Amino acid sequence: MDSHFEDPERPVWRDPRAVALLLAASLIIMANATISPALPGLEILFADDANAHLLVRLLVPAPSLAVVLAAPLAGIAADRFGRRPMMIAGLVLFVLSGPAGLFLPDLMWIFASRLVLGVAVAMIMTAQTALVGDYFSGRRRSALMGLQVSARNFGGMAFITLAGMLAALSPRLPFAIYALAIIYLPFVWMTVRDVPARAANAAAGEGAAVAVPVAPWVGPIIALAGLQMLTAMIFFLNPTQIPFFAAALGYDSASATGAYLGVLMLSGGCTALLYSRIKARLGDAGGYATGFAVMALGFALLPQGADFWLLLAGAALIGAGYAVVTPIFIAIALQLAPAHRRGLAGGIMATTMFLGQFASPFASIPAIAAAGFDLVFYGTATSLAGMAGLAAVATMRRRVLPGPCAASQ
Repeated sequence: MDSHFEDPERPVWRDPRAVALLLAASLIIMANATISPALPGLEILFADDANAHLLVRLLVPAPSLAVVLAAPLAGIAADRFGRRPMMIAGLVLFVLSGPAGLFLPDLMWIFASRLVLGVAVAMIMTAQTALVGDYFSGRRRSALMGLQVSARNFGGMAFITLAGMLAALSPRLPFAIYALAIIYLPFVWMTVRDVPARAANAAAGEGAAVAVPVAPWVGPIIALAGLQMLTAMIFFLNPTQIPFFAAALGYDSASATGAYLGVLMLSGGCTALLYSRIKARLGDAGGYATGFAVMALGFALLPQGADFWLLLAGAALIGAGYAVVTPIFIAIALQLAPAHRRGLAGGIMATTMFLGQFASPFASIPAIAAAGFDLVFYGTATSLAGMAGLAAVATMRRRVLPGPCAASQ
């Protein structure tokens, strides 16, 4: 059997290519949220900077801005020049830029290094998304989607918990965690290979690559990406605002944030392991309805955070709900895009996801200043409940009026 084709009898987690893609997936969550526990300490460390209040809060979503700008270009380049060189170059750039906050002299330089880190993430993410579609299909692809979200969450839990401990010693120390990516390089170098176009099409059950009109697949992907952007914008309230919410409640911000985000990631990682079963039972619309409803309940619990266990319960629910909806976005995008445009499709999805992350503090900071944390969290819960309701209506309509869309579920 050609090595480019998948073995349907082999568990996906035993495929070295899948392991390499899962390692790459863990870097995506590392890029942004890892330094969250250090934010209050960095604000104190750079208190003489007149813009510290804003710049410190932008350090977490700064890579997102770079991804927004770089991901479409990275996707086009991955389609044209190959996924492997894009992945390797992105990993090298990640290792060089990530730890720079350990020694850079001021917030502006640290902010700049975070932008470079975002370019690295764009390169890794677009190549990784395309390779998932190139290597796997059907239930194995769904299984890998769930494992991918689990890798991000379990990796994020480990990174953020470690960052919480390091931030208690020095707000600069969490930047050292990014150097761990150098361990991934040799395995990715040996494992990841580009797939010839015909093999990629065969793995996906498609015919040979042909010229596909832009409108039939780009339009739906852009609409899908818009929903993903809104979801990411909501979810990113967690790493950007929970450190300050915890401090406002009187908790030690670094340790409380580390615990909160650790629970968030643990819950998401465990839930994502069930994604292939959830998809088989509920379909895409049903998965959206369930995930958004669970997230809504989680955000509704946050204003009760004076009881730390309720705060952690909210984190667990938000993490679980987000883990249900996250893989659905990429799964649908890979279904829509032709094999030879998967890099571009991945770039579009990455751009809108990270645009939502970057926009999150710009929307949440003035909203919290005007209305307070509690009202913002309740409003977020209400919005998510509305999104869940719309998805539930779509699920019921597809059951009553089955058609091609329903069949694809």
